[in-house]
Amino acid sequence: MKTMTCEQLGGPCDLRLQGKSANDVIKAQDQHLKDMVASGDETHRNALKSMQGRWKNPLAGMGWYRSVKRDFASLPDD
Repeated sequence: MKTMTCEQLGGPCDLRLQGKSANDVIKAQDQHLKDMVASGDETHRNALKSMQGRWKNPLAGMGWYRSVKRDFASLPDD
Protein backbone atom coordinates (compact mmCIF):
# COMPACT_ATOMS: atom_id res chain seq x y z
CA MET A 1 0.00 0.00 0.00
CA LYS A 2 1.05 3.54 -0.73
CA THR A 3 -0.50 6.86 0.20
CA MET A 4 -1.12 10.04 -1.77
CA THR A 5 -3.12 13.06 -0.68
CA CYS A 6 -6.07 14.64 -2.40
CA GLU A 7 -3.83 17.66 -3.01
CA GLN A 8 -1.13 15.57 -4.70
CA LEU A 9 -3.79 14.45 -7.16
CA GLY A 10 -5.03 17.98 -7.86
CA GLY A 11 -7.58 18.39 -5.09
CA PRO A 12 -7.79 21.03 -2.36
CA CYS A 13 -7.27 19.03 0.83
CA ASP A 14 -4.77 16.81 2.61
CA LEU A 15 -6.98 13.70 2.93
CA ARG A 16 -4.76 10.63 2.70
CA LEU A 17 -5.82 8.14 0.03
CA GLN A 18 -4.33 4.65 0.03
CA GLY A 19 -4.10 1.96 -2.59
CA LYS A 20 -2.06 -0.90 -3.96
CA SER A 21 -1.77 0.87 -7.30
CA ALA A 22 -2.00 4.35 -8.74
CA ASN A 23 -5.35 3.35 -10.22
CA ASP A 24 -6.66 2.49 -6.75
CA VAL A 25 -5.66 5.90 -5.43
CA ILE A 26 -7.15 7.69 -8.46
CA LYS A 27 -10.45 5.84 -7.98
CA ALA A 28 -10.43 6.68 -4.26
CA GLN A 29 -9.89 10.36 -5.03
CA ASP A 30 -12.64 10.35 -7.65
CA GLN A 31 -15.07 8.97 -5.06
CA HIS A 32 -13.79 11.42 -2.41
CA LEU A 33 -14.39 14.37 -4.75
CA LYS A 34 -17.90 13.18 -5.61
CA ASP A 35 -18.74 12.63 -1.94
CA MET A 36 -17.43 16.02 -0.88
CA VAL A 37 -19.32 17.91 -3.59
CA ALA A 38 -22.50 15.92 -2.86
CA SER A 39 -22.21 16.94 0.79
CA GLY A 40 -22.06 20.61 -0.23
CA ASP A 41 -18.29 21.20 -0.04
CA GLU A 42 -17.67 23.74 -2.78
CA THR A 43 -13.87 23.69 -2.34
CA HIS A 44 -13.78 20.33 -4.13
CA ARG A 45 -16.05 21.27 -7.05
CA ASN A 46 -13.29 22.57 -9.34
CA ALA A 47 -11.15 19.50 -8.73
CA LEU A 48 -14.12 17.27 -9.56
CA LYS A 49 -14.76 19.20 -12.77
CA SER A 50 -11.09 18.86 -13.69
CA MET A 51 -11.18 15.13 -12.99
CA GLN A 52 -14.31 14.66 -15.08
CA GLY A 53 -13.07 16.86 -17.92
CA ARG A 54 -9.58 15.43 -18.06
CA TRP A 55 -10.50 12.87 -20.70
CA LYS A 56 -12.06 15.43 -23.05
CA ASN A 57 -8.46 16.19 -23.97
CA PRO A 58 -6.83 12.75 -24.16
CA LEU A 59 -3.25 14.01 -24.51
CA ALA A 60 -3.47 16.17 -21.39
CA GLY A 61 -5.38 13.43 -19.56
CA MET A 62 -2.71 10.86 -20.34
CA GLY A 63 -0.01 13.30 -19.27
CA TRP A 64 -1.70 13.72 -15.88
CA TYR A 65 -2.21 9.95 -15.58
CA ARG A 66 1.44 9.16 -16.37
CA SER A 67 2.57 11.80 -13.89
CA VAL A 68 0.43 10.30 -11.11
CA LYS A 69 1.66 6.80 -11.91
CA ARG A 70 5.28 8.02 -11.79
CA ASP A 71 4.70 9.88 -8.51
CA PHE A 72 2.96 6.84 -7.00
CA ALA A 73 5.78 4.51 -8.06
CA SER A 74 8.37 6.75 -6.40
CA LEU A 75 6.61 6.66 -3.02
CA PRO A 76 7.72 4.31 -0.25
CA ASP A 77 5.36 1.54 0.82
CA ASP A 78 3.33 2.33 3.92
